[in-house]
Amino acid sequence: MSKKTGLGEFLRMRRSQLRPADVGLRDFGERRRVPGLRRDELAQLAGVGLSYYTRLEQGLSLNASPEVLDALARALGLDEVERAHLHDLARASRRTGGRRRPPPERAGDTTRQLLAAFGDTPAIVVGRRSDVLAWNRMGHTLFAGHLDPHIPDQPDRRPNTARLVFLDAHTRDLYVDWPKKARDVVGKLRLAAGQHPDDPRLAALIGELTMKSPEFASMWSEHRVRKWDLATYRMHHPVVGRMRLNLQTLNVPQEDGQRIVVATAEAGTGSAAALSLLAQAGIPSGVRSVRQTGRTEAAGMRPGP
Repeated sequence: MSKKTGLGEFLRMRRSQLRPADVGLRDFGERRRVPGLRRDELAQLAGVGLSYYTRLEQGLSLNASPEVLDALARALGLDEVERAHLHDLARASRRTGGRRRPPPERAGDTTRQLLAAFGDTPAIVVGRRSDVLAWNRMGHTLFAGHLDPHIPDQPDRRPNTARLVFLDAHTRDLYVDWPKKARDVVGKLRLAAGQHPDDPRLAALIGELTMKSPEFASMWSEHRVRKWDLATYRMHHPVVGRMRLNLQTLNVPQEDGQRIVVATAEAGTGSAAALSLLAQAGIPSGVRSVRQTGRTEAAGMRPGP
């Protein structure tokens, strides 16, 4: 996605996903050549000229004001996160010349101290591209016990949560709600792409996943965005079985784009008991050896020792 066409692609896709009835327009049953709202209908709802809106979609006009963008967001029924993404795309389209590339990411000492303080509560640190920058013992055991526990400390080999979800068989098996998890991952990458349009490694990751996973390519084309907050997933761990876990995200202060993801279960439930058992059991060597043969290859990673 180029910076100049990103805004137009987002507007065009979100327009196609709306029906006249969704925005209070009467549908007289006429056959439409394309799905969703017509350009003139959306322009009318937003109170902008049709020719101007057409130029926005075509990437020919790059100077949309915040007021026009807010009007388009209202007409499209965007939520707060989608509205912010729309503004990010518009800012990216107006930039001329390259920006300074984002610096390499690492988990700072205070972040690692906080990670350790979670004890037997699974926690991981992820960066702006969803790379795993660090994890505590239970974070590794829960999410990626089939990988070398020291791999986040090696920048060129770090696991990436998006790559794991789409290309790693162990991670796919881990999520009973895999389609839900996959759409959340894609939505967060969309958000990151709007916030960091000049990050070449992020662009390379998106290109890799688009080429290697038809499911990712299909979900990416929907232009949906997701924020990092709280999500609940049904999971099936190879050691302790089924669990229902809440994954809550905490922003890391003064670290652009870094977040701590913490997994918890409702007290007194079987899921909480399973997490406790997992903390005691860890990952048996037999399970690791089986998981490491063949399954990490799809994610482009070498198994740990």
